[in-house]
Amino acid sequence: MAERSGPSVYSIAAHRGFADALVAGLVPRYAEPDLGLARLMLLLPSTRAVRTVTGAFIRHFGAESQPGMLMPRMAVVGDLDLDEMLGTLLDPLGASDIPPAVEPTRRWLTLAQLVDQAMAALGRDPRPTPAGRLRIAHEIGQTMDRLLVEGIAPDDLWKEPVMQALAEVAAHWTENTKLFYTVQTMWLAELRQLGMVDAATRRNMLFARAAKRWRERPPGSPIVAAGVTSTAPELAKLLRVVADLPNGAVVLPDFDLALDDSVWDELGRAGRGDSADDTAFAPGDAVTHPQYHLKLLLNRMGVARGEVRPWHRRGLGAAEPERSHAISSLFLPPQASTGWVDLPPEKRRLAGVRIMESANPEEEAQAIALLVREALEVPGKRVAVVTPDRGLAARVAAHLRRWNIEADDSAGRPLSKTPAGRLLLLLAEVAAEEAAPVPLMSLLEHPLAGLPFGRADWLDNARALELALRGPRPAPGLAPLRGLVQGRAAKARGIEEWWREAEAILAPLFSRGDGEPSLADQLDALAAAGEALCGEQLWAREDGRALSAFVDDLRLHAREAGLELGPSDLPTVLREAMERVAVRPPYGGHPRVAIYGLLESRMSRADLVICGGLNEGSWPPRPAPDPLLAPPVMRALGVPGADFRIGLSAHDLAGALGAPEVVLSRAARDESGPAIPSRFLLRVKALLGETLLESHREKAAVELARALDAASGEPPPYPRPAPRPSAEQRDVPIAVTALDRLLGDPYQFYASAILGLRRLDALDAEPSAAWQGTAAHEILERWHLARESDPRVPLKPIAEDVLEEMNAHPLMRGLWRPRLMAALEWVEAQIDAQPERTVVAVERKGEMIVDGVRIHGRADRIDRLPGSELAIVDYKTGKPPSWAMVQEGFALQLGLIGMMARARGIEGVSGEPTAFEYWSLAKNREGDFGYVETPLRIGTKRVGIAPESFLPLTEKKLHEAIGDYIKGTEPFTARKNPDYPGYADYDQLMRLDEWQARLDDGDGA
Repeated sequence: MAERSGPSVYSIAAHRGFADALVAGLVPRYAEPDLGLARLMLLLPSTRAVRTVTGAFIRHFGAESQPGMLMPRMAVVGDLDLDEMLGTLLDPLGASDIPPAVEPTRRWLTLAQLVDQAMAALGRDPRPTPAGRLRIAHEIGQTMDRLLVEGIAPDDLWKEPVMQALAEVAAHWTENTKLFYTVQTMWLAELRQLGMVDAATRRNMLFARAAKRWRERPPGSPIVAAGVTSTAPELAKLLRVVADLPNGAVVLPDFDLALDDSVWDELGRAGRGDSADDTAFAPGDAVTHPQYHLKLLLNRMGVARGEVRPWHRRGLGAAEPERSHAISSLFLPPQASTGWVDLPPEKRRLAGVRIMESANPEEEAQAIALLVREALEVPGKRVAVVTPDRGLAARVAAHLRRWNIEADDSAGRPLSKTPAGRLLLLLAEVAAEEAAPVPLMSLLEHPLAGLPFGRADWLDNARALELALRGPRPAPGLAPLRGLVQGRAAKARGIEEWWREAEAILAPLFSRGDGEPSLADQLDALAAAGEALCGEQLWAREDGRALSAFVDDLRLHAREAGLELGPSDLPTVLREAMERVAVRPPYGGHPRVAIYGLLESRMSRADLVICGGLNEGSWPPRPAPDPLLAPPVMRALGVPGADFRIGLSAHDLAGALGAPEVVLSRAARDESGPAIPSRFLLRVKALLGETLLESHREKAAVELARALDAASGEPPPYPRPAPRPSAEQRDVPIAVTALDRLLGDPYQFYASAILGLRRLDALDAEPSAAWQGTAAHEILERWHLARESDPRVPLKPIAEDVLEEMNAHPLMRGLWRPRLMAALEWVEAQIDAQPERTVVAVERKGEMIVDGVRIHGRADRIDRLPGSELAIVDYKTGKPPSWAMVQEGFALQLGLIGMMARARGIEGVSGEPTAFEYWSLAKNREGDFGYVETPLRIGTKRVGIAPESFLPLTEKKLHEAIGDYIKGTEPFTARKNPDYPGYADYDQLMRLDEWQARLDDGDGA
């Protein structure tokens, strides 16, 4: 090789394709006869980069029609953001002089205990819960790593620049700084006793060790660092050593050599602090520039911009170089952006770049999937979808399965969002919420649950239990569910045996001794219950293996730390910890399709790159300041601030823009509402200008996405439902509570009595009027029956027994019981105040035949009056119907019960009914509970139905209903009488919203 002067630092422009251009240059420069590239050592940033470069080698030798050669050794520098360790070439077994790194989980749990001790020492009260301490410990660990990477010691927090920064911020930042300093000092003392160091410290020590060794004894084999952009000081020093080696080189990705010197100067000092008051990281737009972190890296390496040379080769499928001028102009700082006005057209050229704007994330995902599907029609064409939005990535992958295209999302999913992780969380939630219906049924119906017992039978029994659980929440624990299974749910064959097995699995989660249980013991119980519930399938897939490693690691260190944690805190702690574990697919998807996160996309290249989710908050992400150290403090310490991440995401986009074809995509709305376009996308639009913008829009994919699932043509307006069942279908009995539906809204009667449809209560529902009515009727029935043998039986103990048997949740009983008891005491007082009335029937069934139709129902209560007449009583938990509703035929239950009693259709009851009363348990006008109302015009009432007309009115309405609907041919028209105050149970079934508006406008009745 020719003699050179200065460090060997190169740049591969974005349009050349980093990995392919790197390989194209490495082969002729470092290949040796017979040995190939075996003597070359490549330093790469991550294991993802290793896979990317390996693929580039395969493509290179395939394109050159060469038989292949030995590839270089690849050492991973280790990306902290990807939670990767150093490769063995940088961390050899012989590095015994460097202390081992403490395990991350052990550090996290120990820091949580130190947080409590530090707060006690600082007099901070009240102290957080165990879950809160663990959250603070994680934040402290993150801040420690940021400072350790930069080589900042705890005592640096009290130097003059930091003290000046603290004087200018709110007081709570000073308290947070004291807490952080105290905990870190205690932690470092703990590490010294253990003879260990933090992982970030050990990385720095290994970098320094390798730099010293290579500087003193340069290796005989070549070393090339490629794609490493981390600005860690020790890594920068190592890269400088590599650049100075005789056979060494540093290759930077997407470094802009065409940037004007004035723009480069506008990026600030970037780490070159010459005095104590000179901040290394100036706030403002310079930090968000995509070249800022590269300038920082060069400054820390001690390399001038003029010493960086262009790489001598381009990769396969490289884009045209003209676009690099536009990319360079695109991200200019504000002052330099004024030069856009004078840019000639060739400097604005973004040929091959399209902008796609969709209405919502679902439409965006569908359009992206269509672009991928279209590209795969071209043989050999590779496609990459790059997005930081994991929800969008999942949607795209789901849409691609429409065409049997399995796309790997290399950014992975949080463990908490995988089936195995979700099951463990559900077990913790069931224990924390004491078998509340929602988490319990989510657990029992989980896709992995019941596999060892036969999935089909397991689901049948679980669904039967779900039906029984619908409604208000039962009392906490598993014991109340046992009675529920033996009662309502026992109609399903085999459910009792099934529940015994399920209860045996879940019971250990509820066995709690005195005091707070240990986290390790709770994890043991969760793992055992999960395996018993799901079998080995829980651990079989990649998410199961990740869960197994997570549980083993957390359990081991929790037992060493002796950490205690309340069951109510366990789901929160597990969820937050599992969110930090990424589960990546086993890379068995389509060979020409990849879905990347921003970190994973670095160094990758495809023929078509689709950048999705280009909205503010997603790309770039929202800056998240450190929760413990104020931004001015971090700047004073020389640590990159939160805005530094914006510059990294800008660099990611600049690299993606170098592909031959690029689509920049966004949705106008997200899940929460209108979305703001990414500042980067707005810059692209501004650079293109109005004239060029329209020619760069991608509209075809969006239009096809909208048409793909849309119905062809305008759907016809939905008519008002008016079903006409056959005579056989109409021949159904009428319940006394259903006649009002038949007259007011025949469709509701049709859906209920003929179709047999019933509304299902929600799980863990609020106590409905029906539930309250059931409880009140059960209490009153038992009380009246008990009074037959002892008229002095009190009502309150019976009410308590009924509520206990109903397994009502204590909170619900606490809220509703006082009102119920006050109303029941009013009933008791009313009956005791009328000794002349005798109760002859309570909750008594009855029936009669009218015009060949069976009329059936249940009488709440029937009293015999002094003159042997009958009084029909109906208990109401709410407001009773008005006399006008009764007259219209919308509330004829009292009259139908009276007709049954007169016809001797109720066992043990005979006589002429003359009184018809509603006993309401709701509040009266005076604010007390309970009052009596009647639809008849009696006493001093001026309105109402004449007593002699009530039963004839009821009989007339009944004959009309039977003649028209049961024996006739009238259609069961929806909402026939708009004044009928019916339930909304069947509104969706009748598609009310689709035709009612036209009806209200007088159209389409």
